[in-house]
This record gives sequence, structure tokens and C-alpha cells, in this order.
Amino acid sequence: MGVIKERYYTAQGLETQAREMLRQIAQDQRKALERYVPDQSALLVLDMQSYFLRPESHAFVPSAPAIVAGIQALIQAYRARGLPIIFTRHVNTHQDAAMMGVWWREVIMAENPLSEIIPELDLSGGCLLLKSQYDAFYATSLEQTLRQKSLSQVVICGVMTHLCCESTARSAFMRGFEVFFSVDGTATYTEAFHRAALLNLSHGFAHLVLIADLLSAMGEKRAD
Repeated sequence: MGVIKERYYTAQGLETQAREMLRQIAQDQRKALERYVPDQSALLVLDMQSYFLRPESHAFVPSAPAIVAGIQALIQAYRARGLPIIFTRHVNTHQDAAMMGVWWREVIMAENPLSEIIPELDLSGGCLLLKSQYDAFYATSLEQTLRQKSLSQVVICGVMTHLCCESTARSAFMRGFEVFFSVDGTATYTEAFHRAALLNLSHGFAHLVLIADLLSAMGEKRAD
């Protein structure tokens, strides 16, 4: 696609950078966090696969390694409370790729070792969901799973901010779920893509939140 990738997030400056993004967008954080009810939510961890997290992959997201520790902290907090954690793994066949096969120079096949979720994330206690399109609700059991558990909110983290994460956030909203979108728990190829997604979502689809604030609302403290 001719995109010049950049490492706009670093592990050391992540929270400061994300708070500055939130300040510039000027969404009411107090209102967002007042509405967050952990026991009514599921944590969606989107596509944290080696395909996007390993430098040897052509699809590597340079800022993605910086968000791993925060996502793992959320996973641990949700697991400690017995709350649902859903990991998505994006894989395609030539039959189900549809426009993915047209838009990208290759699709992620299940037999590709890079399609696996990175080992740095603890999958125990979570549910693994295979998906074939940006939207994690499309042709999957995600909505049914959330309805069966009588959940009304989702917290979204993972990659990429402006593709799978944003598409899933919009889809969740359209299905009546309240969306909490982690500014420092998502990453993509460029800061411009990241900021654009946040700005658009903040205007009518999602509450923008920081992982530290979510953990605080759950009575947890992130260990750095």
C-alpha cells in the first residue's frame, strides 16, 4: 500500500503520549469512566499475532510491541475477576478472503506460523475466535457469545487501530454494545492513522480510555 511505517509509541513514553492524544481530542474522560461497568464487559484482544508483532514479517506494526505489557495487564485483571476475554486470530482461505485478497498482497493463512497469537500474551482462561475480515463480528459467534453472557459493554485493544479495531468498534456500537476503546492498547502503522481512528470513534462510536484508568476502575494497579 506504499505506507511508510513509523514507531510512534515507545514502551517508556506510551502512557504520556496517549494522554496527550486524549487531551487533544478533548473527549470527556470522567463521563466515559463513570459509564464503565467491568462486570458488564468483555475484553476483546484483536489480532495480536506474530504476523503483526514480529519484525521479520512484512506486516509488522512498529508501535505494537509497546502495547503488549498493558494488554497483558488488562488480561490479568479480567481473568482475576472471572470476566470474559476474547482473543481474535485473523486467518483466511482463498475462498473467504473476499476483498482482503484484492486489497492486500497476501492473506494470512492458518498454516503460516506467524498467524499464531504471540506467546507474550497469556491465553489461559480466554476464548479464541477465528475471523476472516476486519470486523470481529462478521461471520463469527462473537455477538452470540456476548448476548449469552448478558454483557452490554466491550473493551477493545489490539491491532490495527484503524482497520480491525475501528471496524469492530463500529460494529459493536451498531449492535447496541457500549464501546471502550483503549488509546494505549491499540496500535497501527502510523500515528496519523491512529489519531484519525480515535478522532472519528470519539465523535459517536466509542469512549476513548487509557489502560491505567480501566485498571483503576477495576481496583487494580498496573505493574511496570
